[in-house]
Amino acid sequence: MGFSGPMVDQEVADAIAHSFLGKLPPDVVRQLTAEGERLDYPQGTTFYREGSPSRAILVVSGLIRVYMASPEGRQVTVRYARGSDVLGIALVVGGPLNVNAQTLAPSSLFGINAQALLEAARDDARVAFALAEELNRRLDDTLQQTAINAFGTVKQRVASHLLDLASAQQEPEARLLVAQVSQQELADAVASVREVVARALRELRVAGIVATSPDSVLILDAARLHDESWGSPTAT
Repeated sequence: MGFSGPMVDQEVADAIAHSFLGKLPPDVVRQLTAEGERLDYPQGTTFYREGSPSRAILVVSGLIRVYMASPEGRQVTVRYARGSDVLGIALVVGGPLNVNAQTLAPSSLFGINAQALLEAARDDARVAFALAEELNRRLDDTLQQTAINAFGTVKQRVASHLLDLASAQQEPEARLLVAQVSQQELADAVASVREVVARALRELRVAGIVATSPDSVLILDAARLHDESWGSPTAT
């Protein structure tokens, strides 16, 4: 099924086809993407801030972190998004939320016509059901992350915490993603002991995912580190 249009290149078309949008009628997809614009962002860019108008965005490539921030500056990750994920469906349905979105790797995004998507859902049960399925996947992801935080292996919890910590500390458009944390602090954060955390870090280092120093961890491949945090949540 092709979705080519004046603003849709092949990479965007492939991302559409592999997203939930690929299940929609082709005429609806053409309407949603007719005025879309592809934007490329460097690592470390916050491209959506809480209180901004609702937007629907297709991730063409890269890694996105969606998070909430307290008035004191503390942050909590809501979700991560990769290629073919669509951001903003909950905002389209329910209105603006107090979330922010930042790139953890160079990322390419494509804007979806949010108003057209909402109108199509009201008029076509197929579109409404596709939106419901997508929202259910988001809920499933949230439950999975909760399970990892509670029952995941030390390696999973370390990977997840490093991503959270490094992204929270990241300067705008910074080229490096670094978690300023010692092994003991990391062990305390994931409810483990230093020796076990050191072993998990060594495995990540050998795999070329991170580089370590006594008081920091440099993330070399944020996408692979995210993958490491999303295995089967079996406690160790």
